[in-house]
Amino acid sequence: MAAVALVLCVLYLTLAFGVRTVLHRRRTGSSGFHGISGRAGSAQWWGGVLFAAAVTAGLAGPAAQVAGLIGAVLDHPVLDVVGIVLAVAGIVGTLLAQQAMGAAWRIGVDPDESTDLVRLGPYAHVRNPVFTAMIITAAGLTLIAGDVLSLLAFLALVVAIHLQVRTVEEPYLLAHHGQDYERYLATTGRYLPRLPRRSDRTG
Repeated sequence: MAAVALVLCVLYLTLAFGVRTVLHRRRTGSSGFHGISGRAGSAQWWGGVLFAAAVTAGLAGPAAQVAGLIGAVLDHPVLDVVGIVLAVAGIVGTLLAQQAMGAAWRIGVDPDESTDLVRLGPYAHVRNPVFTAMIITAAGLTLIAGDVLSLLAFLALVVAIHLQVRTVEEPYLLAHHGQDYERYLATTGRYLPRLPRRSDRTG
């Protein structure tokens, strides 16, 4: 199944980053890429470095399997099926969430740039649906490939995303949108829809 994981990974990167970048440039004149933020060694910097490492290892794992250099440590037909379902769902979810962002889509943050606070579609319930979908995709690819590199890539991606959200994205949005973002925080979940409190349910 390594070949399937490799094809899905390449397809995902092509659609979610390549095609999205081309479409965004046509729409706004900008690629939307802002690179790694923060000084070397900072939490922000580590978020960017780990993200790049996760993408690299995520490709290298199944590619190394196809080349016969390493083997799978997770190998079961049920895991393959679950992995394919998760990967496809994650790819679709990523594209839909990116579409909902419109011109506000970015990779990285420019602190001097101000974008709209998107609260439509999936963003009405979850603040980071693109990242949620990325984690789902990566989980699926990891189950399909099942090698050590893919497992490490998944762990690196989860840590990278959380660092990016907590140390880059949220402080930036709070600085630019203030009380609007604070109200948004109160009604949405970071990665999953916010569960209502007991007082919310009972009125």
